[in-house]
Amino acid sequence: MTPSILVAEDEGALVTLLRYNLERAGYKVYAAMDGEEALLVATEEKPDLVLLDWMLPQLSGIEVCRRLRSRQETRNVPIIMLTARSEETDRIRGLDMGADDYLTKPFSMTELLARLRAVMRRIRPSLAEDVVTVGNIEMDRAAHRVKRAGKGIHLGPTEYKMLEHLMQHPGRVFSREQLLDAVWGSDIYVEARTVDVHVGRLRKALSADGTDDPIRTVRSAGYALEDGAPATEAAD
Repeated sequence: MTPSILVAEDEGALVTLLRYNLERAGYKVYAAMDGEEALLVATEEKPDLVLLDWMLPQLSGIEVCRRLRSRQETRNVPIIMLTARSEETDRIRGLDMGADDYLTKPFSMTELLARLRAVMRRIRPSLAEDVVTVGNIEMDRAAHRVKRAGKGIHLGPTEYKMLEHLMQHPGRVFSREQLLDAVWGSDIYVEARTVDVHVGRLRKALSADGTDDPIRTVRSAGYALEDGAPATEAAD
């Protein structure tokens, strides 16, 4: 499953910059412009990590952090504090409230992405794995490469994202609508049948050398990745 990040930040330009870079790095991004919204989105969407600005309207980042840690459903979500405060006492206060890391503004995107990977690797190792393998299909997310039985496979960006999502849940059946949300996002309108086109391209690429089609079709339900499973007709 694609890791998701909640960006709780009231500077619109910074939110736009963070969203662009995080999505390029393969994360799904939610945004909240104040503390109350951050708590609501964190509870409803259950992100894999929260980037939390110290100075938020409505509720401060420190208070949001405290409340997230006090709630059963969010107490284990990793939190990285973003702030212009650089004093040691402020950093300690943030960590004491339950933050897992602390990044002082201004910061480079390279450093931020490194901190994200480090926190996820430490707290939720499965989200930080660079190489994912299902059967004889191997995806190196750091190098953005896919191999099957040791042979390189060229995929377009949409097919790559679709395969990545399926590989995170081998054997699980996803409807067209679920794949649309995972690959294109819920705020973009795309015809459901478009999924069939990209599944067809993905199948063709994965089976180019005559190997079995690894994508199983469940009639009236959707698609699943099961290495070696025979292909059937498109989902109804």
